Amino acid sequence: MIGTMEYADILDRSEQLSKMILQSDVLKAYQQARKSMEEDKEAQQLIGAFNDIKEQYEEVQRFGWYHPDYKEIMKKVRTSKREMDMNDKVAAFKVAERNLQKMLDEVSEYIAFSVSDQIKAPKDGAALTDTGCGHGGACGCSA
Repeated sequence: MIGTMEYADILDRSEQLSKMILQSDVLKAYQQARKSMEEDKEAQQLIGAFNDIKEQYEEVQRFGWYHPDYKEIMKKVRTSKREMDMNDKVAAFKVAERNLQKMLDEVSEYIAFSVSDQIKAPKDGAALTDTGCGHGGACGCSA
């Protein structure tokens, strides 16, 4: 039954865990990097330029190679993304974001595998990929 005291205790402990995560240095570094990136005019200009070219890219993708601007747009997308990614604030944010995602994945994996090594858990930021016979990945097959 869902309304048991045991269930309420689990929810209380999950709330404690979320508070610990909210107070973690990893989350604080992520929040600081995000704020720094959002306040940086150059970073915001580069992000805006990338988003603009990404819209054109999505239009071109509908037709693929047959679109007359395919090669030009593809080159602009790669160039714009590289410029955005090379910005110090954007790069620092991406590192902080990966660190936070890694911590969340590790917590999820620890909880899941504490129950059973056959339970799916996010890995490397990927949402529940299917691997292994029981999808826990222990057998190593790609079923």
